[in-house]
Amino acid sequence: MVKIAIDVMGSDLGPKELLKGVRQFKEKYPNVELFVVGKLDEIEEAKDIATLVEASDVMGMEDGALEVMRKKNTSMLKAVELVKEGKCDGVVSAGSTGAFLTASTIRLKLIEGISRAALISPFPRYDGKAVTILDIGANNENTPHQIYQFAVMGALYSSKILNAHKPKLYLLSNGSEEKKGSPLIKEAHQLLKEHNFPNFMGNIEARDVLTSEADVVVTGGFEGNILLKSIEGTASMMNSMIKNAFKKSAISKIGYLFAKSGFDEMREKLDYRRYGGAMLVGLNNVVVKAHGSSNAYAFFNAIRVAKEMVEQDVISLLKEELKNGIKEEN
Repeated sequence: MVKIAIDVMGSDLGPKELLKGVRQFKEKYPNVELFVVGKLDEIEEAKDIATLVEASDVMGMEDGALEVMRKKNTSMLKAVELVKEGKCDGVVSAGSTGAFLTASTIRLKLIEGISRAALISPFPRYDGKAVTILDIGANNENTPHQIYQFAVMGALYSSKILNAHKPKLYLLSNGSEEKKGSPLIKEAHQLLKEHNFPNFMGNIEARDVLTSEADVVVTGGFEGNILLKSIEGTASMMNSMIKNAFKKSAISKIGYLFAKSGFDEMREKLDYRRYGGAMLVGLNNVVVKAHGSSNAYAFFNAIRVAKEMVEQDVISLLKEELKNGIKEEN
């Protein structure tokens, strides 16, 4: 039986909203055992669907490495400890990203041979499918060796979780030509070519990430986080502009009624909530970071992704893949 530890504290919408997602998940997947961690008076309503684990403290959204080491009784750390102790197979949290990455890395450790863990997330593609992008913010500096390992992680995730057949992999760059890119991308490009990385298609520009047939786009964490924030900002701006355009007059409002089904379909394709959040891949256990503003639907999907990663045994598969990859820095 799959067992998932769930930290329901520290999110923007609070535990009550996240617990709705937990209940929806349990209704759909009754055979998964859930451990809900938080302040007892705020999680008591989940006692009929999960094992409750009391935590007296909550990790703040601005908390970082020092607070992780100092705050021993937070719901986040206790959820991670359940995995460390072998009581659970994976952990999910919508709390502070920095604190969650730190706590998970310190307690669960990197897989042998992995230099850095990466935050990996699917993004909606123009055709309704998904493109996996990594690293989207776990690191500020990376080496070509780490970029290669990110490629291994991304391809495996795309194949096993998103069911992409022979996923096409690209490097994010400022041009599609092989000679384009930062020194990091140029060296990573040569490394992927030298090792005949399966279905490596070369470089891709940011404007083509969501409109091409790319299944996986790999980059350093600094650049990946900028791409992530740019996509989020553009999507938010376009959404506001479209709403304002249809509010201009009675005629435009009538026009919206005729176009509503098309916009509903577009909204569904672009809804990040159906992907659940980002996965911290490269650790010895399954770690899923739900968005801080997750509603019940998004949190449901975050737990679902954790379940699927455990069931697909992604960690063992990654360890096996690394036996055929690069284990040490050159």
